[in-house]
Amino acid sequence: MNRWLAVLPLVALAGLAALFIGWSLKRDPAFKPDAMVGQPIPETVLPLLAGDSAGPANLDLKTAGVGRPMLVNVFASWCAPCRIEHPQLLALKARGIAVVGIAYKDEPAATRAFLDEMGDPFAMVLVDREGRAGLDLGISGVPETFAVDAMGRITAKQSGPLLNDADIARLVASMQAPSRTPPTAR
Repeated sequence: MNRWLAVLPLVALAGLAALFIGWSLKRDPAFKPDAMVGQPIPETVLPLLAGDSAGPANLDLKTAGVGRPMLVNVFASWCAPCRIEHPQLLALKARGIAVVGIAYKDEPAATRAFLDEMGDPFAMVLVDREGRAGLDLGISGVPETFAVDAMGRITAKQSGPLLNDADIARLVASMQAPSRTPPTAR
């Protein structure tokens, strides 16, 4: 009888392992939950890149679009996939699509050198040295790109570099909503 009690935990563990294996075979490995999609873009205040330094001006990420749709691209000069996607961002700028850059955990001088070397596709660059915006947006790494509609709502997200026209078309199509007029002082 004591021998069966010693084996019982092993039987329970084997049953749990079988349940886990069954669950993992049924789940879609391409599914990545995008918690921020459908939510307003966070009101994170960051300094603007000015030359090769941060600030003195600060900008709230929520007001960066000023009532127009935009893409928010989180990038870094030390990020190899960011270099790969950079021509796609330049092409978006050429098409007239506003792209706001967030330099994630990067030094402003390194960010400026990166943009001078590769070209600057951004309407503006916000400096996120400590990774605060990254936390607020829930990123898992760089690069990540968020489509934001004119109402300031995140409509789609791309984790990883923008490599093909289908990814870009999906992001651009998702953010197309009627523009709103910016608030005026009363």
